Amino acid sequence: MAHAKTSYVCLPCRASYKQPYDRDRERICPRCTKPLIHVGSAFAAPRRRDTAAWRTLSVLLHAGVRFHKSCCGGPGYRPRTLREVRERMTYARRSGEPFARSLVRYDVPSSPPRS
Repeated sequence: MAHAKTSYVCLPCRASYKQPYDRDRERICPRCTKPLIHVGSAFAAPRRRDTAAWRTLSVLLHAGVRFHKSCCGGPGYRPRTLREVRERMTYARRSGEPFARSLVRYDVPSSPPRS
């Protein structure tokens, strides 16, 4: 039985590859030979020309957000535009909440919680 495949991304090349998951093996981009980032099996890559979507993806990946399937289906909410990312980053700075947690919030409260 074949192992399920998961997605790996090269941000400089704006490329996504589906490969079998192996924790001990580092994946290398066939185009630029830089290491690939493991993003998870529920990932859907944006079009290569869509620079705003790739910038959004870059912010998510550098914050530690990945696209793994959960028991109930997909990975949950992920921002799709830079505007949504900016709103969540602003909320994180004002409230003190970690960036990774703020980025996966579906709704951003209008004002930060009081301490």
